[in-house]
Amino acid sequence: MTCASTLDIPHADATVLDNAAWHSLAGPHASFAIGGDLVRRYPADVAPFVAVRTWDEPGVWDALRDLVGPGNDVGLSGYDGEIPAGWEYVGGGEGVQLVETDALQTRPDDEAVELDAADAADMLAIVDRNQPGPFRPRTYELGRYIGIRREGRLVAMAGERLHPTGWTEISAVAVDADHRRQGLASRLVLDVAFHIQQRGDRALLHAAATNVNAIAAYEKLGFALRRRNRFAAVRTPA
Repeated sequence: MTCASTLDIPHADATVLDNAAWHSLAGPHASFAIGGDLVRRYPADVAPFVAVRTWDEPGVWDALRDLVGPGNDVGLSGYDGEIPAGWEYVGGGEGVQLVETDALQTRPDDEAVELDAADAADMLAIVDRNQPGPFRPRTYELGRYIGIRREGRLVAMAGERLHPTGWTEISAVAVDADHRRQGLASRLVLDVAFHIQQRGDRALLHAAATNVNAIAAYEKLGFALRRRNRFAAVRTPA
């Protein structure tokens, strides 16, 4: 079940966050969009997200199957109903959405460097070591990514992913085990949020509901829970 808090979020339309992937693909990320008026997705090497405009529209499941293809897995966010006959439930869980509040004190970080295509292999490697969430070979194209290097090695990273109008998601927050408890993740989050605000957007984050340590750290920085939602993975009919 989804539930949004009564948190007051000025200066931006928060309703787009109820379907952040769709409003990204129908808005600032439209150049990445594959699909039509009902279902869209990112290229597979950019991000795994598939977005549905509304689950109430007749034919949505057919459109979803046509876009993803037969016998393939697809993630569903915010859908709580029954899946049609022939579809297979693969797994799921609960996530949280957090948004910035006035308590968030952003600032650029002097040690952070911007990452681009030349750093793609290092970005994939740090994601593989730390598993912060989905990250594909071209995910860095979705926004600004930064990192901290020590002796040439990328040991910490964060960046921008979903981009519904007026908002930018901070994602891929990863720090190697031997560099944790030094405040690197917080520093990078504050830097990313600073540049988001400089563009006139507001920052949001997503996390698994079970990742209580990360949620507590984000709340300490000045983020607040806005929404809980279920996510599920299903397999299209063969």
